Amino acid sequence: MPQESPTPSIVTTERSVTAVVRTKAAMSKLPEVQRAARAQLAEVVPSLDAGPVGLGITLWHPPADGHMAMEPGFLVSRDFSPVGEVVPSALPAGRAAHVLLIGPYDLLPGAWGKLFKWCESEKLKLAGTNWEIYGGSAETPETALYALLA
Repeated sequence: MPQESPTPSIVTTERSVTAVVRTKAAMSKLPEVQRAARAQLAEVVPSLDAGPVGLGITLWHPPADGHMAMEPGFLVSRDFSPVGEVVPSALPAGRAAHVLLIGPYDLLPGAWGKLFKWCESEKLKLAGTNWEIYGGSAETPETALYALLA
């Protein structure tokens, strides 16, 4: 049964190095662009000198002009030299609003809506940098949602 952590909270995050493909996609093309980026990553990441590879992530910024800038990728252990479109990046350090979604990815828009509504009700100022960290299993996906606070 899909569920979210009962109440969003404020957490402190540490900088985490990532291997990503930087892209900008029309809102209607997000799934296709994500899949294409993840295919590139699957091909390149195993050969990177980036140490052990961790969970999947997507860093993104609010849409502008119907397009979303995003960085699909993976957590890695250290910086590395770029290989094609796969480049080093990082999830930011700082205070962030957070909620955990346990359930399918098609519930992400509602979970983000809940987190942003909570931020508004708490009068929290958003920095415009958001990210997801994917965990759990194929049967029970878990997605940690973070919105960096200004």
